Amino acid sequence: MSIWITGDIHGNPNRFSIDSFPEQKEMTKKDFVICLGDFGLVWNYRGESKTERFWLDWLNHKAFTTLFIDGNHDNFDRLDSYPVEEWHGGKVHFIRPSVIHLMRGQIFNLENTIFFAFGGASSHDISDGILELDDPAFKQKKKKLNKNPYALYRINHLSWWKRELPSKEEMEEGLYNLQKQNNKVDYIITHSPYTSRLEEIDGGNGFYQSDYLTEYLQKIQQTVEYHHWLFGHMHMNQTFSEERSSCLYEQLIRIL
Repeated sequence: MSIWITGDIHGNPNRFSIDSFPEQKEMTKKDFVICLGDFGLVWNYRGESKTERFWLDWLNHKAFTTLFIDGNHDNFDRLDSYPVEEWHGGKVHFIRPSVIHLMRGQIFNLENTIFFAFGGASSHDISDGILELDDPAFKQKKKKLNKNPYALYRINHLSWWKRELPSKEEMEEGLYNLQKQNNKVDYIITHSPYTSRLEEIDGGNGFYQSDYLTEYLQKIQQTVEYHHWLFGHMHMNQTFSEERSSCLYEQLIRIL
């Protein structure tokens, strides 16, 4: 068994092509590739688009099994509509037989390697607001915003979902599952970084703001024993050796 991890793919899994990832020639369905959120292939608000169907089927026919946690650019209305099933000790959504969404706060045992998964993050590209489709002034507001090529806005249930941040129940279940594991895991995989790491990456610019999810992850960072923490979201590839954490974007690395 081998386990590979990468960052956000935003609906474009080309980095998993044979040319970019030749190692897959030796892989089987018992090998895993994990995406750290913003998977982007469960996105279209009207249901599975032709493009999504093509790529999901393409991934499903790969030699390996694709796993992903959710980010802040995934359609939670659709993700939450899938049946909840158990897989390797934790709750999942099967998007395809070998394309699997790892739900928040879950512990997964992959050949005696223990993973704690917690997706979600705050969107930072919404400074101009969230538009509501049922707002009588929706068209006018959207037209006005579109005049500014730098406007940062999203549309509720179309390109933004409140569920990008976790529920109280998900956070409590995560802590409970960690306690059952005696607060010891091999790997923590998240989309968002924890607060102290987020603030260091921001460097005092104020673009990235902490929130209740980053504070929750900070608590876990301070109380859970782990080998390495891997997160996405920040669109960078960097390892922070002093805290055994790494941010991944385009990089595809093998951890086992």
